[in-house]
Amino acid sequence: MKIRRQAQSPARGRVVIVGGGTAGLAVAARLCRRLRHPEVTIIEPSEKHAYQPGWTLVASGVFGKEHFIRREADYIPKGAGWIRERVEGFEPEHNRVITESGRKVGYDFLVVCPGHQLDYGRIEGLDGSLGRDGLHSNYTAEGAEKTWEGIRGFRGGTALFTEPAGQIKCGGAPQKICYMADSHWRRSGVRDRVRQVFASGKPALFSSPYYREALEKVMERKGIETLFNHDLVAVDPEKKEATFRVKEENGTREVRMSYDFLHLCPPQSAPDFIKQSPLANEAGYVEVDRHTLQHARYPNVFALGDASSLPTSKTGAAIRKQAPVLVYNLVRTMEGVDLKVDSLDYHGYTSCPLVTDYGKMMLAEFDYTLKPRPTFPPWDHDSRKETYANWLLKTRVLPAMYWDGMLKGIA
Repeated sequence: MKIRRQAQSPARGRVVIVGGGTAGLAVAARLCRRLRHPEVTIIEPSEKHAYQPGWTLVASGVFGKEHFIRREADYIPKGAGWIRERVEGFEPEHNRVITESGRKVGYDFLVVCPGHQLDYGRIEGLDGSLGRDGLHSNYTAEGAEKTWEGIRGFRGGTALFTEPAGQIKCGGAPQKICYMADSHWRRSGVRDRVRQVFASGKPALFSSPYYREALEKVMERKGIETLFNHDLVAVDPEKKEATFRVKEENGTREVRMSYDFLHLCPPQSAPDFIKQSPLANEAGYVEVDRHTLQHARYPNVFALGDASSLPTSKTGAAIRKQAPVLVYNLVRTMEGVDLKVDSLDYHGYTSCPLVTDYGKMMLAEFDYTLKPRPTFPPWDHDSRKETYANWLLKTRVLPAMYWDGMLKGIA
């Protein structure tokens, strides 16, 4: 995808962006650079902004959580306004967003990108038990910190790592912490006392066949047992027992497994206020064209990122490719151009940096076809190889690119 160079546009219009995470800030920064007279408002309640791909590194003891947290205010672009509230609903027929205080915020154009919702409540018995008694999840800053405490203090037994059946942010994330836990336990001399199991609700280890075989070899090399079509539905923290719904040819059955350490990736979905809105499709995601990112029914509405219906893995790398496409198409729409005549297309590029050990990483890059789309020429760089160069990319280059490039609309 080649981004076309554009001069500043004189187009006018009130643009409201719902969500000040990765997608919202990247789009806002680009719009403020692209529009001669930007009228951009971000609606986002959080005062802190987190680089979420860093949680695996926190959960494996590489960095402290503070390394990946900064002030939201420092990344609101010059020329944009900021409403520090939660959104509760949409009135697209009247071009209005409703906030939790009841405020109605009007717009001429709307960008929806509130991220993904962590549905811990869908796992029966989990409430109030995370972070203690061997039960962990590294999907928040505090959760990642507690996960590292749990991994570091584990001395043996059955260690379960789970992945839900549905969509999640970064499809490889549940594997990454599993690999890093194995690596730490080998370093600390307890791995031979650990039965390590990766149980996924999905039918295979990874969506792209090109990378799947390489990842299966990582699991085999590390001696990690794999179970598929095993979806975690309940835990009993007192008994230390996990219940899985197992999908079979003739239906489903429940299987219980005892554990001493359990790391779970929670079920996830678009936020409830998206699911309940007129913008959503049947699956609860903002219904947009998979190439132009324009809404299927409301042409002045666009969406990107985790809450959109785009059928690709939900990663920051995907957003980095989606943001310039959305901004180009949004500005052309503001200028009165029909996107059937002139648009940029997004082809589903996404990337998952898969850390497999301390000092090693595999870089999975693919598109809607699930075929590899490596950034570096394949004759110079086999992205299925676990390399130290990739590790430096993960730990040093990508965070710097994120804070100093992507969130400022220049990368």
